[in-house]
Amino acid sequence: MVLMGGWWVISGLVGLFNSEFYVVTLRWIFQFDISTWAWIHLILGIIILVAGFFLFTGATWARVVGVIMAILAGLAAFAWLPYYPVWAILFIAMSIGVIWALTAHGRDITMA
Repeated sequence: MVLMGGWWVISGLVGLFNSEFYVVTLRWIFQFDISTWAWIHLILGIIILVAGFFLFTGATWARVVGVIMAILAGLAAFAWLPYYPVWAILFIAMSIGVIWALTAHGRDITMA
């Protein structure tokens, strides 16, 4: 989750500092301004990053927040596909991996 949160923060900062980096190729239903997507990425990334660091303490609430944020991040990445497909597919794959890891192996961390 720390890695995924860092990637989300980086992609949000790129969108904020360089609004011409992400280019829309087709018209999609979720057609937001680039700065809107950048803020969405930045906020999601910070929340995921913080929850990822609290996972190291074994906090159960961090697992719950992590699963919820990974679901939201996967949906946001799916809606972000026309802007940068490679990153969006990578974010979707990471979201699936985080959900699997937190639901299948989350108790291992809590027990340790």
